[in-house]
Amino acid sequence: MEFRFLPAAAMAVGLLAPLAAQAKGPIKIGFPIPLSGPTAVYGEPILKGAELAVADINAHGGVLGRKLELLPRDSKANPAEAVRLARELIVKNGVQFLAGTLTSAEAPAVSTIAKENHIVFVAPSAKIVALTDKANIHPYIFRAASNTTIEGEAGALIMSKMKGVHTIATIAPDYAYGHDAITAFITAMKRLRPDIKIVDQQWPRLGQANFTPFITAQMSKHPDAVYCDLFAGDFISFVKQATPLGYFKAIHNRLADGGEAGSVDVTRALGNTYPLGIWVNAYDPVLWDGPNQPPAERAFDEKVAKAMKDKYGSSWAIQGYVTISAIAQGIRAAGSTNEAAVSKAMAGMTYPTPLGPRTFDATTHNADAGEYWGPAVRSPKFPFAVIQDPTYYNPQPAGH
Repeated sequence: MEFRFLPAAAMAVGLLAPLAAQAKGPIKIGFPIPLSGPTAVYGEPILKGAELAVADINAHGGVLGRKLELLPRDSKANPAEAVRLARELIVKNGVQFLAGTLTSAEAPAVSTIAKENHIVFVAPSAKIVALTDKANIHPYIFRAASNTTIEGEAGALIMSKMKGVHTIATIAPDYAYGHDAITAFITAMKRLRPDIKIVDQQWPRLGQANFTPFITAQMSKHPDAVYCDLFAGDFISFVKQATPLGYFKAIHNRLADGGEAGSVDVTRALGNTYPLGIWVNAYDPVLWDGPNQPPAERAFDEKVAKAMKDKYGSSWAIQGYVTISAIAQGIRAAGSTNEAAVSKAMAGMTYPTPLGPRTFDATTHNADAGEYWGPAVRSPKFPFAVIQDPTYYNPQPAGH
């Protein structure tokens, strides 16, 4: 067999050719997100929002002259599956950035993969404080969502003003997000209303099918009000099972839920069975029963509705949209897709969103993102509950 050696210059051209092709190709973003199971009610619209952001950015020439390409995968809200998909997206599909995941179990797991591979990862919805605390922060993790401290403090501020409340019970999913949110709520409530007692705490698992034992156990303690952090399909199942048992009637509908139960995705699913008067939140109310809807937010929601071919769109699309917007702005700011350069540019960076500019904290990498809160009411304009006069609760302070 004859071996032929290429000149050094020819070898260099051969090696550089694939790199040059890659530089001209699309910028790939891996997006593991729940697309099946009870959490898909949030996961699917988050993906739709991300797809819409990619379409908008590409329609304006992409980023640094290159198109964005989104590679979505169904994480099933399972952290092990999210990790497997993240690794596969990096190794097999060659993604340069990661976004997505929904729960506070998935995001920390994928953050570890991002750290190991030095690849920027932006979480659109996970609220657990530990995701970006001192023990777990690293240059490549960023959060585009609110967090459990903000959520718990907002919930406590609202419930501290409820009349006739002397005892409170809590119910939240039995994993990191639920425990963090309830801890933040109780800490704030003790400061705001030290006279109020916590008389019961229930911890159904994420994806719980039968809430009846938890509901009846809580009702036996006769709380005046309840702070709840069930979300997505779990909240829908909880309401459907609690209402016939007289749960909401027993507490005079004095319940606050911090799991985005005011999202139009949830209110539509429950229709006439939605418990009116409870206080709920959403990143984007979409439908405003009251004045002061920001024009840019209205325009965005109309765009989402059109893209989804759905009259009402989704309250969760905003989180997918802002996540891609942040990554695109990071690449622009760095002038490169180099992972280290982009992560450095994103720390302390302000980026555009349909709800106004947001900024990643230079140290914690958390976005200054709050949520809209208000009581759920029946509006003659819509066939399901909406948030009345949505009020934005800022990260600093918890409310205004």
